[in-house]
Amino acid sequence: MPSPFPGMNPYLEHPELWAEVHHWMITLIAESLVPKVRPKYRVAVEKRIYQTVDEKSLLIGIPHVSVAQSLTSSTPTETAVAVVPPPTKPTTVIVPMPEEVRESYLEVREVATGEVVTTIELLSPKNKRKGEGRKAYLTKRLQVLGIFTHLVEIDLLRVGKPMPIISPKIESRYRILVSRCERRFQAELYAFNLTDSNPTFPLPLCEGDPEPIVDLQSILDGVYDRAGFDLAIDYNLDGVPPLTDSEATWVDTLLREQGLRNQ
Repeated sequence: MPSPFPGMNPYLEHPELWAEVHHWMITLIAESLVPKVRPKYRVAVEKRIYQTVDEKSLLIGIPHVSVAQSLTSSTPTETAVAVVPPPTKPTTVIVPMPEEVRESYLEVREVATGEVVTTIELLSPKNKRKGEGRKAYLTKRLQVLGIFTHLVEIDLLRVGKPMPIISPKIESRYRILVSRCERRFQAELYAFNLTDSNPTFPLPLCEGDPEPIVDLQSILDGVYDRAGFDLAIDYNLDGVPPLTDSEATWVDTLLREQGLRNQ
């Protein structure tokens, strides 16, 4: 079943779905590129691993348990007796736990030399939030930008802080950045919003080689259909993360027109 949205489906950004969406997207991008770049290149799936504490964990506090003692007044003819109240009841708290995070990305490698020609990144929520996830990604990003390797960075998440660029302020919900190693510090930015189709873009390779076109909309539609996300989403519910008022109105009209939301 096709996605009801002309571009990015905001319901796929739900934290309970995004890890699966990310896996499928990486897989189908690689699958779409392999026949277009072989035999000179191969597309490898790589992983970045780091330890983090989930920023959404709440450290409520350490319960303080004490035993208070009070002495009753005594008289000369009576022995003083210590009355000890029962211990304070413990409070249930949440302790942030370290988590091993594995993030997949793609590398297009030249077969003859094994050289990484292009790195393709699909951003995750942890990359856009303050913490180890963002630090790990920005470190990798700077490494790629500092060597003779192209970078393609795909951001299909509305929440979080966008990756840094130096340019006039650009208002968009989603972004694709194509940084060609021979043109730095300039890069090509595809900025789009919820009501737009996902853009197509050329994948940079070695100079002189034909650049295959990445049809992100077709890939996203394939992910939605092959993973059966229509069975996992209740369109009568509000999207998570929340939409702006104008986006919510547009989504409501779209879903009602397609019979996916109760009238």
